[in-house]
Amino acid sequence: MTGFAHSTPQPATSLTRDLNAAVAVPPPDQDPEAALAARGLIEALPADLTVDRVDSDVPAWRLGPYAFLAGEAPDTVNPSLWRNALLNMNTGLFEVVEDAVYQVRGMDLSNISFLEDPTGASREIVVVDPLVSEECAAAALALYRKHRGQDRTICAVLFTHSHIDHYGGVLGLFEGGVLPDGVEVIAPEGFLEHAVSENVYAGNAMQRRALFMYGALLERSAQGQVDAGLGKTNSTGNSGVLAPTFSVTAAKAVRGRVHDFGPVRMEFQLTPGTEAPAELNFYLPDVRTVCMAENATPTLHNLYSLRGAQVRDAKAWSEYLNQSVEWYGDRSDTLFASHFWPRWNTEDTPDALVSFLTSQADLYRYLHDQALRLANHGRTMTEIAEDLDAGVPESLAGQWFNRGYYGTVNHDLKAVYQRYLGWYDGNAAHLHTLPPEEAGPRYVEAMGGAAKVVDLARQAFENAKSVDDYRWAAELLSHAVFADPTDHEARTLEAAVLEQLGYLAESGPWRNFYLAAAHELRTRPADGTGTALPSQQIITPSVLAAMPLDMLFDYMGIRLNGPQAAASSLTLGFTITGGLADDPDQCTVQLRNGVLVYTPRPADAATADASYTVTRAGLNDLTVGNTTPDQLVADDALTVATGTLAPLNTLNGLLDTFDYWFGLTTP
Repeated sequence: MTGFAHSTPQPATSLTRDLNAAVAVPPPDQDPEAALAARGLIEALPADLTVDRVDSDVPAWRLGPYAFLAGEAPDTVNPSLWRNALLNMNTGLFEVVEDAVYQVRGMDLSNISFLEDPTGASREIVVVDPLVSEECAAAALALYRKHRGQDRTICAVLFTHSHIDHYGGVLGLFEGGVLPDGVEVIAPEGFLEHAVSENVYAGNAMQRRALFMYGALLERSAQGQVDAGLGKTNSTGNSGVLAPTFSVTAAKAVRGRVHDFGPVRMEFQLTPGTEAPAELNFYLPDVRTVCMAENATPTLHNLYSLRGAQVRDAKAWSEYLNQSVEWYGDRSDTLFASHFWPRWNTEDTPDALVSFLTSQADLYRYLHDQALRLANHGRTMTEIAEDLDAGVPESLAGQWFNRGYYGTVNHDLKAVYQRYLGWYDGNAAHLHTLPPEEAGPRYVEAMGGAAKVVDLARQAFENAKSVDDYRWAAELLSHAVFADPTDHEARTLEAAVLEQLGYLAESGPWRNFYLAAAHELRTRPADGTGTALPSQQIITPSVLAAMPLDMLFDYMGIRLNGPQAAASSLTLGFTITGGLADDPDQCTVQLRNGVLVYTPRPADAATADASYTVTRAGLNDLTVGNTTPDQLVADDALTVATGTLAPLNTLNGLLDTFDYWFGLTTP
């Protein structure tokens, strides 16, 4: 098996080459999306652009590593994904609507947009979706002001939804990272709750999986990461969040109701449960332009994100897109969004916007309805995905803006099933299956031992006639690796198999997951230790500072080791100084039955084991494990009001610290 003892990416196999060669894509000069992606360019970003982190020479964002993206697709990249990756290299400052709407694209995974007074009377602007990182947002704002005027001042910032690539860079827009008085922060109702909970409650697991989804640790190359499907990848600078000052509620999101933010007039359409739990589209009536946030972009989107997220509602998504057509279709000439490029009605295509929105609405509805049709025939989640993977009508699948560069038909169908019927397929044999660490050894033993399993997988791989043979080989080898993580032969062969699946994927996230898994198999120590990389900062200080007190203790409860804590019972009172305006100054926290219970009222002095006065900053650090009660006392951030420090130390000792570098493809 020396032929598979590889620690680096390998070439495409003959089957992979043949399958990729059969993928037809339009020549660039005939690609219907190419002209849209290039239209309105004012200044392209430098090919070697680097944006460094604040006070560091460590890059937060680089375009230089993508210089290899040119010409025909190599045989290690699906030609359709290569096409998308090339189109996403249309970067720079773009004019969307003259003297009204401008975008910087290619400065992060997402776009940042700038809304001006279309009359030209005011120099105030509204900034929409300020990227992931503060450094990138600041660089994008500087590029915009270079061409549109250094005197442009921000009167409002709008977050279209609750994902970090649409709010994380906001503090980079302002001097010293401080929001000036009078600047509005606009967001859909529920924004802060969902923005914080998504990045906190399951943040460690989600961010670990996001490394795979966006290919963060992969080399940028024809055998590595080429695109993320929505853009190149996420930046890695400093991120924060601001609480909204103007929350868009249902009462404010009424068809035809206009709101003024400085000189910019806009209408809102709330779309909860679509691409994000809290999301909105907006319309600019003065320039006949609609912003679709992330609800309509030239790709099939995720109904389930592979990094982990709440499953989205395909039916609601379709209905909101149809509502957008009803509200704005006959009033719009231009459509833009927070990823990819805009669209325009023209003399040759006067209904381009309505056709685009209608097609995407029908695509999500088709996936929703057909998944449930087959579910009602008794088909399971996996069977439905196989039945319909290539079964979307050509009138929908044949549109390049509906291709699965981010989401896929396969895993979106599974998401619909999961939303309605959950993880269980009804087969009692699947009701209580063994975990992979236990199932793996049994499969290996039943098949005649590790050498036999690896040999069967090798034969399936080397003699593969279809992708299904790759899939079968990967399944066999996963059992072998979970049976014995030190089996170098199984690991290197599984890496080779997954790599070919990555080379064939049209979806950026699918490719990245396959290739990141191959990288893990080749480089992660069998005992799961030894990584030299630092852990990611999952919960930033600014996110902590924005969290309401109940969410802070929610996260502490998630860290609580319930089995260890089950025999303990505590009642602690807290007086918090420097807290949020809407939070109580005093609260009670009880440890009982292995759970942590927060109550927003003072502790009963007669029953409390102890009570403390603590600064909000100190409590933040304690919640995420950055300090200890003893250190807080030493720093004058905590004082004991009644009792002793011992009960708080007991509680702190029951809180888990999460390992960021847990295995995904390995035990």
